[in-house]
Amino acid sequence: MNDSEDDWLSVKPSEPLPSQCCGSGCKPCIYDVYQKELERWEEAKAKKDRSLLIRKKQQVAIFKLIHSSNSELTPEAFTAFIISSMDQLTEDTYQYKFELPGNSNLGLTLGQHIVLRGLVNGLEVQRAYTPISPVNAEGYFEVLIKYGELFMLASGTGLAPMIPILQYITEKEEDETFVTLVGCFRTFKNIYKKSFLQDQSRFWNIRTFYVLSQETYLLVLFFQEHSLENLPWSFRENTHIGRINENMIKSIMSTCRRQPFVLICGSVTFSEDMERCLKTIGLEKESYFIF
Repeated sequence: MNDSEDDWLSVKPSEPLPSQCCGSGCKPCIYDVYQKELERWEEAKAKKDRSLLIRKKQQVAIFKLIHSSNSELTPEAFTAFIISSMDQLTEDTYQYKFELPGNSNLGLTLGQHIVLRGLVNGLEVQRAYTPISPVNAEGYFEVLIKYGELFMLASGTGLAPMIPILQYITEKEEDETFVTLVGCFRTFKNIYKKSFLQDQSRFWNIRTFYVLSQETYLLVLFFQEHSLENLPWSFRENTHIGRINENMIKSIMSTCRRQPFVLICGSVTFSEDMERCLKTIGLEKESYFIF
């Protein structure tokens, strides 16, 4: 088995973001679980033996069976469950039903919550939910998850009204609104609040894209060619060179989970162009707002 640094990093536990902790004083907290998983990973890496990761998980499973009675949960590790159904209750609210083996139950008391973990946008996400199924429900449990989605189109200083909206969403633990921000600037140097935007994009529900209309470099005397090579690597993947257009908006919007509500802010010309693009794509006037 390949023991390169990249291979070990690929199985290294991901540290939870501050927004992923419910702040309720859980025992253990998701940070406690992370610390134990990290120690397990460091031991396996030091001994170059990935089987230690597997054996530790088996030991936890045995502990769970011996000590948790009819419950399928253990506070020491995450357990995988199958989603048996997903029902859309409202425009942005879904009810998920998870299968439990046999007649087992979660073993929770009234008011207790569970932490769900999964991958969203390639990032590991952990959130706390209180099941809506009866405490004594056997063979299943259910949770409600509410999704909202915003699509921000900002040009230059048009980014300003988007910033407090982003802060409001990421600072509220219970807010699960997905946000896609497309910032349009002349060059990379013209992007302001870079650090803030990069920090925001670390949250599981925030994506940022950049469109640079005049970012060029001199290839040969008197010849210019667009390039991303001179940008910091952390910006390259989500940066486009050129002018934003209908096809670019449609392409990025197609990766949204549902039809988003669009916010537009920039110059008069920019706002008019964006509105024209949205109408061509098929969005109605009630689906967007121009600052």
